[in-house]
Amino acid sequence: MRRSALQEHILDIGGRRVPIRLRRNANARRLILRTEARRHDGAPGVVITLPRGVRESEALSWVATQSAWIERHLGKLPDQVPFAEGAIIPYRGDDHTIRHQPSARRGVWTTDGTIFVSGREEHLSRRVGDWLKKQARASIAERVADKAQRLDADYGRIAIRDTKSRWGSCAAGGNLNFSWRLILAPDFVFDYVVAHEVAHLREHNHGAGFWRLVHDLTEETERARAWLNSFGAGLHRYG
Repeated sequence: MRRSALQEHILDIGGRRVPIRLRRNANARRLILRTEARRHDGAPGVVITLPRGVRESEALSWVATQSAWIERHLGKLPDQVPFAEGAIIPYRGDDHTIRHQPSARRGVWTTDGTIFVSGREEHLSRRVGDWLKKQARASIAERVADKAQRLDADYGRIAIRDTKSRWGSCAAGGNLNFSWRLILAPDFVFDYVVAHEVAHLREHNHGAGFWRLVHDLTEETERARAWLNSFGAGLHRYG
């Protein structure tokens, strides 16, 4: 699937200046509109996917007719929570408060529901993000190794990403991809996603055999799936 980013525009919607990001997708059959909280600053925005042959001017004219829909859906976006002093974020499913300790020499560490961050304040957000990704990578690698051994299955590279549409995936050759945001979720959810992708090393489908493997590898499959459906999207509001 080929996608390419186009220029960002600003549209006035309900008195609010809303960034409009255009993306071209050669496989798209129609204009597609969705709202998002932008990753780099958390600001609410809109993404329009353009199929082949549709000009940017046409897409912008069309989106101007959708202002009521955009305004309604922007109002549903959760508030963003930056990694900053005093912010409360979930870590392994439990709320933790970020506290800046500028004079410490320990990097980032957690104690009794608090995530402490040393160093200069302007580096705090990056340090917390890097630390969370490091924790996610270590925990995921450990569980993949354990579950793959239980299935006597080989796996390839493990990649940690910040995907929006998938929590994990199993690619050709046994390469596994996971969202670092799983480290924010409760353990039973974390374990389920790892089990789901490891099971794909044996079953490249979602048939009965696949789900038997998942249930053998983790205990709370249905509860985890329900949690992701209800609360998973909210994990993208942090950082």
